[in-house]
Amino acid sequence: MSRRFLPFFVLLFLITNSCAQNEDSLFLRKHYNLNEYRIPMRDGTELFTAVYTPKDTSKKYPILLNRTCYNASSYSNFQYSGYPSKYLVEDGYILAFQDVRGRYMSDGTFDNMRPNIPGNDPRNKTDIDESSDTYDTIEWMLKNIEGNNGKVGMYGISYPGHYTAAGMIDAHPALKASSPQAPIADFFFDDFHHQGAFLESYTAAFAVFGYQKEERTKEPWYRDKLNRLYDSPPADAYDFFLRLGPLKNITQKYHYDNFFWQQIVDHPNYDEFWQKRNILPHLEHVTPAVMTVGGWFDAEDLYGPLNIYKTVEATSPETTNTIVMGPWDHGGWAREKGKTTHNHIYFGDSISTFFLREIERDFFAHHLKDKKTAPLPEAYMFDTGSKEWKKFDAWPPKEIEPVSLNFGENGRLSINTPTDQKAVFEYTSDPKKPVPYTSQIEGLTFTPRRYMSDDQREASRRPDVLTFETEVLTEDRVLAGEIMAQLKVSMTGTDGDFIVKLIDVYPPDHPNYEHNPPNIVMGSYQQLVRAEVFRGRFRKSFEKPEPFVPGQISDVDFRLQDVLHTFKEGHRIMIQIHSTWFPYIDRNPQKYVENIYKAQEEDFIKSTIKVYGSSSVKVGGTQNCCQPAPFQMEGMKMPKD
Repeated sequence: MSRRFLPFFVLLFLITNSCAQNEDSLFLRKHYNLNEYRIPMRDGTELFTAVYTPKDTSKKYPILLNRTCYNASSYSNFQYSGYPSKYLVEDGYILAFQDVRGRYMSDGTFDNMRPNIPGNDPRNKTDIDESSDTYDTIEWMLKNIEGNNGKVGMYGISYPGHYTAAGMIDAHPALKASSPQAPIADFFFDDFHHQGAFLESYTAAFAVFGYQKEERTKEPWYRDKLNRLYDSPPADAYDFFLRLGPLKNITQKYHYDNFFWQQIVDHPNYDEFWQKRNILPHLEHVTPAVMTVGGWFDAEDLYGPLNIYKTVEATSPETTNTIVMGPWDHGGWAREKGKTTHNHIYFGDSISTFFLREIERDFFAHHLKDKKTAPLPEAYMFDTGSKEWKKFDAWPPKEIEPVSLNFGENGRLSINTPTDQKAVFEYTSDPKKPVPYTSQIEGLTFTPRRYMSDDQREASRRPDVLTFETEVLTEDRVLAGEIMAQLKVSMTGTDGDFIVKLIDVYPPDHPNYEHNPPNIVMGSYQQLVRAEVFRGRFRKSFEKPEPFVPGQISDVDFRLQDVLHTFKEGHRIMIQIHSTWFPYIDRNPQKYVENIYKAQEEDFIKSTIKVYGSSSVKVGGTQNCCQPAPFQMEGMKMPKD
């Protein structure tokens, strides 16, 4: 399998410049010693851990721990790949990389989003979770790694970001600073699903997470499973998945022996299986300082960082809690590309370097080395419209006024002005001719990324996409905070998805960016700013779905993820609404079936959908009408205001 088709989760830690790797690896070899340990957990299971300790023994150092399911042994033999940043390496820390249970060189059984067991009593030798494994690892290192100063920090991107968040629960007293970055919070709302809708674009990723290894290994044991899809990867994923047909065909052809895929198929609703894997209700009384990091263009884990930050803020008011959101895709802050772009949009130079050197470096130095640094703001957020960093005392920010976007006849979108409440807007959704998620042909990927700022002109010209836009703005308009779509709909079918997009329409004379190819025209570009999908069957409960009654008007209210974007003078604000977004999201048959993963070809039907003029999109502040999805479930804990 060529490197081109390696999972991004692996590619994230592979560098692109061999000279830089050699230089940094030489620094690591010159200034650090390397040892490998098998650290025993309370139940006797041993976890492989590679530890770099500074050669300079004249002072003591804090420990930086990274727990990963992506092969800690890849950090052995001084093969430094820029993670953690060179600034942290040069500042001097004890660097520890650990395989979690069941992965690579560690023993035990792997469990996706292993449920948390409250209490974390070291005397209990049978009940284990990621929190207890983190606790036991820290306890062992403090006693056995010479030269530590008694303080520990944790960090990680994506799944390792989840493990970092898990380590904050019932935390070891020595854990003083945690930075979950692009962390997964709940697999029903980020990564493999978005608000219950399955990300069909994740189909290949199941090979990485759905097979148990048989023995300790430094190599991917799932490679032959991955090759079922990647031996001859299709150049056009839209065509590939459309021809593949219903999700049941994925089971039969590719994932018939994959335990994680079978769990997905067996649990199509937000039942106890998923609820137990939601980390948010367990983030109570968090004691380490927390800096949660995310990217506004993260197609995988935008839900996670926003909701982990908000949950810690609500449940642990005495804790130092900061959120940083920049103009990056998944993990983009961990590597510097010079000019910071996403897809076709240019945001500035060396933005990742600024984060690594001025924000992350100071966070760990302050809390682990007692270095006097300027305090971080509550929220360090990048405005993706004005293209500048902004600091806020609270997130969502209180000083930016919320707005209501209302739909009118002839595609008119009004700001804070109610339109004709009796208007009706209609389109026919055909799952056999779904709306593409991108304007470009894209091959099979682990997860699409470019679409998050893609041009929406192609979609706005389709008859199955409702499009509304404002007049040309006469002054800058800042939209900040949470977004709530409040739709009133009816349909001829009995189920349906709803995709709502917030779009920045550029003026016709907007200049082209120098990094773009000649065919990319920025004049009248319709830049996607934020979008989210909602599976209509979950409009009343994610746990207990129900069909629509044909012709009956129903409320469909759902959150898009947060935003900070200045729509500049001369631009327009646009909203699009449609019901397919393929193959990023799987196709809803539009005929209600108990389990979409088992739907038959004949279940996929056309549906005429009406959206009523009393619908709106609210942007800004905290949308109090609906609590975050994980806390809607009966019996789950709700953070106090």
